[in-house]
Amino acid sequence: MRKSRLSLFKSTSMLISILGIIMVISTIIVVAYVGYSIVSSGITNEISSGTQYDELAELKSAYDDLAMKFDSVKSTYYASGSDQIKEFNDAKLELTRAESAIENVQSALDAGKPSNEVDSRIDFAKEKLKVANEAYNNL
Repeated sequence: MRKSRLSLFKSTSMLISILGIIMVISTIIVVAYVGYSIVSSGITNEISSGTQYDELAELKSAYDDLAMKFDSVKSTYYASGSDQIKEFNDAKLELTRAESAIENVQSALDAGKPSNEVDSRIDFAKEKLKVANEAYNNL
Protein backbone atom coordinates (compact mmCIF):
# COMPACT_ATOMS: atom_id res chain seq x y z
CA MET A 1 0.00 0.00 0.00
CA ARG A 2 2.85 2.37 0.81
CA LYS A 3 4.51 1.84 -2.52
CA SER A 4 1.34 2.62 -4.42
CA ARG A 5 0.88 5.88 -2.49
CA LEU A 6 4.47 6.85 -3.11
CA SER A 7 4.11 6.01 -6.79
CA LEU A 8 0.87 8.01 -6.99
CA PHE A 9 2.55 10.98 -5.26
CA LYS A 10 5.50 10.85 -7.68
CA SER A 11 3.29 10.71 -10.76
CA THR A 12 1.04 13.49 -9.44
CA SER A 13 3.95 15.79 -8.62
CA MET A 14 5.51 15.07 -12.05
CA LEU A 15 2.21 15.93 -13.74
CA ILE A 16 1.93 19.18 -11.77
CA SER A 17 5.51 20.12 -12.70
CA ILE A 18 4.89 19.46 -16.39
CA LEU A 19 1.64 21.46 -16.33
CA GLY A 20 3.46 24.33 -14.60
CA ILE A 21 6.16 24.38 -17.26
CA ILE A 22 3.53 24.31 -20.02
CA MET A 23 1.67 27.21 -18.39
CA VAL A 24 4.85 29.30 -18.07
CA ILE A 25 5.74 28.68 -21.71
CA SER A 26 2.21 29.50 -22.90
CA THR A 27 2.22 32.71 -20.83
CA ILE A 28 5.50 33.78 -22.45
CA ILE A 29 4.06 33.06 -25.91
CA VAL A 30 0.88 35.07 -25.21
CA VAL A 31 2.84 38.05 -23.85
CA ALA A 32 5.17 37.96 -26.87
CA TYR A 33 2.22 37.88 -29.26
CA VAL A 34 0.50 40.80 -27.56
CA GLY A 35 3.74 42.80 -27.59
CA TYR A 36 4.28 42.03 -31.26
CA SER A 37 0.76 43.10 -32.20
CA ILE A 38 1.09 46.37 -30.28
CA VAL A 39 4.39 47.20 -31.95
CA SER A 40 3.19 46.26 -35.43
CA SER A 41 -0.03 48.27 -35.11
CA GLY A 42 1.99 51.25 -33.90
CA ILE A 43 4.21 51.02 -36.96
CA THR A 44 1.20 50.66 -39.26
CA ASN A 45 -0.47 53.70 -37.69
CA GLU A 46 2.69 55.75 -38.16
CA ILE A 47 2.86 54.81 -41.83
CA SER A 48 -0.80 55.55 -42.50
CA SER A 49 -0.66 58.86 -40.62
CA GLY A 50 2.30 59.88 -42.79
CA THR A 51 0.23 59.49 -45.94
CA GLN A 52 -2.68 61.21 -44.23
CA TYR A 53 -0.48 64.22 -43.48
CA ASP A 54 0.47 64.28 -47.17
CA GLU A 55 -3.19 64.25 -48.15
CA LEU A 56 -3.87 67.03 -45.65
CA ALA A 57 -1.13 69.12 -47.23
CA GLU A 58 -2.68 68.56 -50.66
CA LEU A 59 -6.09 69.58 -49.33
CA LYS A 60 -4.67 72.76 -47.79
CA SER A 61 -2.88 73.62 -51.02
CA ALA A 62 -6.04 73.11 -53.08
CA TYR A 63 -7.99 75.19 -50.57
CA ASP A 64 -5.45 78.02 -50.71
CA ASP A 65 -5.59 78.06 -54.53
CA LEU A 66 -9.37 78.18 -54.49
CA ALA A 67 -9.41 80.89 -51.82
CA MET A 68 -7.12 83.03 -53.99
CA LYS A 69 -9.50 82.55 -56.92
CA PHE A 70 -12.40 83.71 -54.75
CA ASP A 71 -10.44 86.73 -53.56
CA SER A 72 -9.53 87.69 -57.12
CA VAL A 73 -13.20 87.89 -58.21
CA LYS A 74 -14.56 89.28 -54.95
CA SER A 75 -14.39 92.95 -55.96
CA THR A 76 -16.17 92.22 -59.26
CA TYR A 77 -19.15 90.70 -57.52
CA TYR A 78 -19.37 93.31 -54.77
CA ALA A 79 -19.32 96.09 -57.35
CA SER A 80 -22.34 94.63 -59.14
CA GLY A 81 -25.94 94.02 -58.01
CA SER A 82 -27.24 92.37 -54.87
CA ASP A 83 -28.21 89.17 -56.71
CA GLN A 84 -24.61 88.61 -57.70
CA ILE A 85 -23.43 89.37 -54.17
CA LYS A 86 -25.80 86.71 -52.84
CA GLU A 87 -24.54 84.23 -55.43
CA PHE A 88 -20.93 85.02 -54.50
CA ASN A 89 -21.67 84.73 -50.78
CA ASP A 90 -23.34 81.35 -51.29
CA ALA A 91 -20.27 80.10 -53.16
CA LYS A 92 -18.01 81.57 -50.48
CA LEU A 93 -20.05 79.70 -47.86
CA GLU A 94 -19.16 76.43 -49.59
CA LEU A 95 -15.50 77.44 -49.41
CA THR A 96 -15.89 78.07 -45.68
CA ARG A 97 -17.43 74.63 -45.24
CA ALA A 98 -14.46 73.11 -47.06
CA GLU A 99 -12.09 74.99 -44.76
CA SER A 100 -13.96 73.66 -41.74
CA ALA A 101 -13.72 70.10 -43.06
CA ILE A 102 -9.96 70.51 -43.60
CA GLU A 103 -9.53 71.82 -40.06
CA ASN A 104 -11.51 68.79 -38.86
CA VAL A 105 -8.96 66.52 -40.56
CA GLN A 106 -6.13 68.45 -38.92
CA SER A 107 -7.67 68.11 -35.48
CA ALA A 108 -8.23 64.37 -35.96
CA LEU A 109 -4.58 63.90 -36.91
CA ASP A 110 -3.41 66.01 -33.98
CA ALA A 111 -5.60 64.02 -31.59
CA GLY A 112 -4.26 60.71 -32.90
CA LYS A 113 -7.62 59.37 -34.03
CA PRO A 114 -7.72 55.93 -35.73
CA SER A 115 -6.69 55.94 -39.37
CA ASN A 116 -10.09 54.85 -40.67
CA GLU A 117 -11.75 57.82 -38.98
CA VAL A 118 -9.13 60.21 -40.37
CA ASP A 119 -9.60 58.69 -43.82
CA SER A 120 -13.34 59.28 -43.67
CA ARG A 121 -12.74 62.89 -42.64
CA ILE A 122 -10.29 63.30 -45.53
CA ASP A 123 -12.89 61.96 -47.96
CA PHE A 124 -15.46 64.37 -46.53
CA ALA A 125 -13.05 67.29 -46.90
CA LYS A 126 -12.32 66.32 -50.51
CA GLU A 127 -16.05 66.25 -51.18
CA LYS A 128 -16.56 69.70 -49.63
CA LEU A 129 -13.61 71.09 -51.59
CA LYS A 130 -15.08 69.68 -54.79
CA VAL A 131 -18.44 71.32 -54.01
CA ALA A 132 -16.69 74.64 -53.34
CA ASN A 133 -14.80 74.34 -56.62
CA GLU A 134 -18.05 73.66 -58.49
CA ALA A 135 -19.64 76.67 -56.78
CA TYR A 136 -16.73 78.84 -57.95
CA ASN A 137 -17.03 77.50 -61.49
CA ASN A 138 -20.75 78.35 -61.50
CA LEU A 139 -20.06 81.98 -60.62
